[in-house]
Amino acid sequence: MNPVNVALVGFGWWGRKMSSLIRSQSQALRLVAVVEPDIEAARNALAGTGIGVHAGLAEALGPEVEAVILATPHSLHEQQIAACVAAGKHVFCEKPLALTRAGAAEAVRRCREAGLVLGMGHERRFEPPIAALLAAADAGELGTLLQIEANFSHDKFLTLDASNWRLHADQAPAGGMTATGIHLTDLAVRLLGSPETVLATSRNLVSELPSGDTMSAYVRFRSGATAYISATLATPFVSRFAVFGSKGWVDVRDRAHVEAPDGWIVTTGRAGEAIRTEEVGRAEPVLANLEAFARAVRGEAAYPITGEQMIDNISLLESIVHSCRTGAIEAVA
Repeated sequence: MNPVNVALVGFGWWGRKMSSLIRSQSQALRLVAVVEPDIEAARNALAGTGIGVHAGLAEALGPEVEAVILATPHSLHEQQIAACVAAGKHVFCEKPLALTRAGAAEAVRRCREAGLVLGMGHERRFEPPIAALLAAADAGELGTLLQIEANFSHDKFLTLDASNWRLHADQAPAGGMTATGIHLTDLAVRLLGSPETVLATSRNLVSELPSGDTMSAYVRFRSGATAYISATLATPFVSRFAVFGSKGWVDVRDRAHVEAPDGWIVTTGRAGEAIRTEEVGRAEPVLANLEAFARAVRGEAAYPITGEQMIDNISLLESIVHSCRTGAIEAVA
């Protein structure tokens, strides 16, 4: 496969992570341009690479760029996706796609009508044990899916400067939802389908984070199944995803944050069998997701996260934010 020429917009913490993976390990993507307001810092970091560095998105939408990767503040995604689509570029967007259902639906519509691939930064789907869990559920090996319990938490943001956009309530509402919880709701939507109602809470228990440091949500899906989601920003790293079905259950725990993955511990229970635990070695799910996007751009395989799932996930995010504000059970559009 000829590598897809991509421009990366946003050269901060996560943008640099993706840049490093693409440049050092990918045969499916070629980084040809970077967009970063702090242009001097980006130029210094990329000196000698031949990668073009630009201060604005419009400058990076030339004919040599086939696709754009957005690693930018959440509130910019909608307008940036519109600009990319207008220029005929495929788009890979870091999560969340938007902060409202309407914004997500518009992004999906634009890409779909233009015949462009829309990828999402939900690398949790590409962790080997999570991919195996999804396959087992799809094959009916877990029976009827009943419930999900999931927690993705860390304390990385406690040391951020107060001016960082990740700490602004309008950019990152409902505690850790847009940082970590959105990955868990994505998996819940993938497994359980469309959500119906949610009751959520976000409170500051030990910090001054503007949108809270301790968030939890209880979600009911149209199928009748439920999910409990926790995303805390004031505890050492923990990541656990467990799904329970009528024939079995699977519990996946990460050894380290996906920024520097170090493998997983998987515990499985099946009807009539002894509980077993296994270790799964290191992998780079961030790169696996980006390369799945590249294969979709080349027409080799469909991108595995559907537009409908993207919209359902943002619908749930929007309702979680509302529930955190009202303290009431909120319907999901």
